[in-house]
Formats: sequence, structure tokens, C-alpha cells
Amino acid sequence: MLQADTYKEKGARKLLVQELKEKGISDEKVLNAIGSVPRHQFIHKDFKHLAYLDKAFPIGEGQTISQPYTVAYQTQLLQVEPANKVLEIGTGSGYQAAILVAMGANLTSIERQNKLFVKTQKLFKALQIEANLILGDGSIGYALNAPYDRIIVTAGAPKIPDALIGQLIVGGIMIIPVGDNNQQTMHILIKKPDGSMENIQLDQFRFVPLIGTQAW
Repeated sequence: MLQADTYKEKGARKLLVQELKEKGISDEKVLNAIGSVPRHQFIHKDFKHLAYLDKAFPIGEGQTISQPYTVAYQTQLLQVEPANKVLEIGTGSGYQAAILVAMGANLTSIERQNKLFVKTQKLFKALQIEANLILGDGSIGYALNAPYDRIIVTAGAPKIPDALIGQLIVGGIMIIPVGDNNQQTMHILIKKPDGSMENIQLDQFRFVPLIGTQAW
């Protein structure tokens, strides 16, 4: 059974938000979402007491819940507006998805690991988070709900999947880490009217690998 937030947990989130500000996260919508989503609910019981540290933790099936800074960094780049159709590749624990929903996104999120998919489905129902959760190959997106205003990939890809480019609207934004299994560069992709992509490359990160038909 889920328990209501304690004053300690609410206070810890406020401290986390302040830490993210100091690390360069300036989008108030992102910070407000980080401050409202109970990260401890998305973390394995062994790590719950550490939930509001700016650290990643294992969630099973070889996956992790990203550190809050990484979540905030990608979300800030995504420039989500209320009612945007957003596709997330890699549901994982559901924490990034919950942040996007808190910002008003109309979210579709894909997870390839059945155990994580089922666990997150149950958690979202308990927390009353509304999102379209899909079990499948994230590297090929989800054409049934396309096109999307925004696409966010939360795993490291060897290349930018053509399927995801095809599911993005003109003027839409995709955030994706691209590189090898050791390190990836964060890319901002903006789709132009002629179908080509403006590609802005930013900082280095390390994500779990994106597995699928158009990935590893």
C-alpha cells in the first residue's frame, strides 16, 4: 500500500529542487514537477531512504532510475507544453514519465521489459497517474499514436532511429543520447519543414543501452 508523503519527504524534495537549481536547471515548470512527484515511490525499498539524493539506483532487470539531474536536464531540453503529445522511449521505473505527466503531457511511454512494465502499470494506477503505457520495442516508436510533438529517449542509442524521426511532427523536438555503450552525447533534434533534422549536440552522459530493431 502506498503511504502519504511525510514532512521529511516533502522537505527532502525541496532540498533536491534547490540542488538542481544550483546545478543549472532553471525551468520552473520542470522544477515544480520534480518538487511534486514522490520519487521514493519509484525506488526499490532498499534505497527509499536515499530517494532524494541526486543519484541513480538499480530498479531490476539491468535497468536504473536516472539521477534527478539527468531527468531534469532532458526534460528541460524537451520544452514540454501542456497537452503536448509526448512519446517516451524507456519507461523503466516510471519516474521520468510521472514528471512529464505532472507537466501536462499527453504521454505514451514504451518499455521492453515485461516485469518493469507490469510493475509500473500497477504503480501508476495506485498513484492515479494517467499515461498510455506500452510493452514493446521502443526503437521503432509507437506509430498508432503518432505523430508526436515531443520524443524523449531515456537509453543510449548507437544511432538516431529513423522510425522515431518519422513519428515526430514538423517543428517537434526529440531528445536522445547517442554513442557507444560507455558514453553518449545528448542530442537535441528539431524537425524542419522539409523533413530534415536540425541536430544540436550537448553534454556527455552514460545511459543503459537502447535495445531494439533500430538500436543495439
